[in-house]
Amino acid sequence: MNHSEIYTVSFFGHRSLYLYEEIERKLEKVISDLIYYKKHVKFLVGRDGEFDRLTSSVVRRLVKKYSSGNISHVLVLPYMRAEYRDNRENFLTYYDEIEICEESCQAHFKSAIQIRNRIMVDRSDLIVCCIQNQTGGAYKTIQYAEKQKKKIINLAERKL
Repeated sequence: MNHSEIYTVSFFGHRSLYLYEEIERKLEKVISDLIYYKKHVKFLVGRDGEFDRLTSSVVRRLVKKYSSGNISHVLVLPYMRAEYRDNRENFLTYYDEIEICEESCQAHFKSAIQIRNRIMVDRSDLIVCCIQNQTGGAYKTIQYAEKQKKKIINLAERKL
């Protein structure tokens, strides 16, 4: 498969969510539309907060329901984490692929997540986020995505 045929989507949100059920419903709509309308989709996710965990849960549920092998659910870690190192097999049953971002691995750990996020943005055709506050790393990532002129869907603002 040609890389240009793959539509890449990254997800970013705050560690804590409010209006959880509403965000989940909006996320289900966006992800199911992507699965339905795109030939091949690669979902890039982190594992750093409630929005990340919700996203992965929704992706897995909808892939089981609708996918015909056209979806890839990829965990992108900013560096090797003990949780992954000690449970590699469990992670590989949950995600299709696990990447450890080379650039952020080599950075100071306090900047590693932001570096990983920017690389995910650079790789993406679409950014789906849930930005409920104008502070924090997720907010900074979306500011970066805007500067890169990426297509962004903010579920905290989106009406469905």
